[in-house]
Amino acid sequence: MAKREIYEQKTEEILMPIVDEHGFELVDVEYVKEGGTWYLRAYIDKPGGITVDDCEVVSRRLSDILDEKDYIDDAYILEVSSPGLGRPLKKEKDYKRSLGEEVEIRTYRMIEKQKEFTGILKSYDDKTVTIEMEDETVRTFEKSDIALIRLAFDF
Repeated sequence: MAKREIYEQKTEEILMPIVDEHGFELVDVEYVKEGGTWYLRAYIDKPGGITVDDCEVVSRRLSDILDEKDYIDDAYILEVSSPGLGRPLKKEKDYKRSLGEEVEIRTYRMIEKQKEFTGILKSYDDKTVTIEMEDETVRTFEKSDIALIRLAFDF
């Protein structure tokens, strides 16, 4: 397991009791390097949306435990936030919650001269995602071909 994955997994284990206590959902944890700086990000949510105060409560508790456990070797910035409108579907629960909703799919390579598809999420399994597009075409994608899948949003 890569160092990044170990840090994410340990952080998730620490976060679960904190978010459960407050009735929040832990959406994702990521440890990424951007512009030479490491970031440890936790995305939390709840029905009706997460507030800045919610993020602060979780951030303070998590920060104290991270300081105590001290398992991350690099200097990093801790961020706790909402997953936002463009929330990607990553886990089983994300797909389950999004069934019947409109999603955007971006593929790694061109499929029939395009890389972006939008449609209603009809089904999914461990290897595939099926959507029904506006013209009622049903299309199934291999998950390994999908660079990004997220809820679609219109302004």
